[in-house]
Amino acid sequence: MSAYLQSESNKSLAAELCSPLTPRRLLFTYVMNAIAFLFTGLALVPLLSLLWEIFVRGISGLNPEIFVKTVIDNGFSNAILGTITMVLIGALLSIPTGIMTGIFLAEFSQTNPAVGFVRFITKIFTGVPSIVVGIFAYAVIVLVTKGFSAIAGGFALAVIMLPVIVLTTEESLKLIPSSQRLASAALGGTRLQTTFRIVFTAAIPGITTGILLAVARAAGETAPLIFTALFSLDWSEGLLSPTASLPVLIFNLYNDPNPQKNQLVWTTSIVLLSLVLCVSILSRLVISKRMTK
Repeated sequence: MSAYLQSESNKSLAAELCSPLTPRRLLFTYVMNAIAFLFTGLALVPLLSLLWEIFVRGISGLNPEIFVKTVIDNGFSNAILGTITMVLIGALLSIPTGIMTGIFLAEFSQTNPAVGFVRFITKIFTGVPSIVVGIFAYAVIVLVTKGFSAIAGGFALAVIMLPVIVLTTEESLKLIPSSQRLASAALGGTRLQTTFRIVFTAAIPGITTGILLAVARAAGETAPLIFTALFSLDWSEGLLSPTASLPVLIFNLYNDPNPQKNQLVWTTSIVLLSLVLCVSILSRLVISKRMTK
């Protein structure tokens, strides 16, 4: 009898699931979908407007010559190289440190009392204004070395990138199911082997996303570089000398009365956005290829 009742209950449930929605529920669904699309469109309007304005004003200034000339010759090749150099320095300093700190917070938090303090300090650093980071890097690097430099700029960008990488690494590792850790332990894997060969490998897409967010933010920072790398109208003499960058170039030339210099601001904005976009696409391709393998 119980089996018969259970079968009838399953049939009625299946019939209810397959039956069309009532007019009231259909109306609610359509209204909520419309609201969702409306607010999505409103969120995209400022972004698309900004991109359109930059593209319309800057596309006329794009030509091969500006990529080989320096700022002093109405180009920005030295600014592109300076931006890439300082972002690479910041990435080399922050990515290994951030990933290891995130692993420490996610995988070894149960046995270390310092985890709460480290996480608290990291979250505070995510809200520190970039100009404060610039002043800090100025005091730590520029005053000590007695000169503005690309290394000082890279250090400032590393401080900005570090908390983003730490927190995204921690959250990405926490999303990995505990069953994978238990399976590795059951097969004889040590804690370090489980962490780096199983958990970390599975979390690489999320960690890479966090790194991209950090790189994108660092590439567009202006205030820290004004205090640390300053600017250079020509090619930099080395990592220990003032270095040009795309954000500082935009800042310096935006109010320039010279129409040619003002045009260069919008063209520089297109190049800066393109650099960030290329890094994102390249990283996504690498991740998708790795996940396919």
